[in-house]
Amino acid sequence: MILKYNTYIENKAIKINLRRLTNQIYKLLPTREEAADWQKPLSTIVEEFAGMNELFLDHHDVLFSLLCKLEGLFTLSKDEEFMLFRRTIFEILGLVNELEQYV
Repeated sequence: MILKYNTYIENKAIKINLRRLTNQIYKLLPTREEAADWQKPLSTIVEEFAGMNELFLDHHDVLFSLLCKLEGLFTLSKDEEFMLFRRTIFEILGLVNELEQYV
């Protein structure tokens, strides 16, 4: 895949990175359930997808939705919002899967 700066990155490398990010997103669920710090790992995930958005020359529609939902997770910090947090995690994972289909 050709990215910004006219750089070629093998699709396999991008898919491996997306799978790694998928695992990190999924880990947010047990981390939050255990009342551990889930916001710091979430910030790192947001940062990586924001960087990916800068590098990809297309697919900004999926990346924008993905970043919006990831940012939205920060607002779902109350215990009674956990089910919405969980649902949003699975929506995010669906978007990552959609993004992977383009690669």
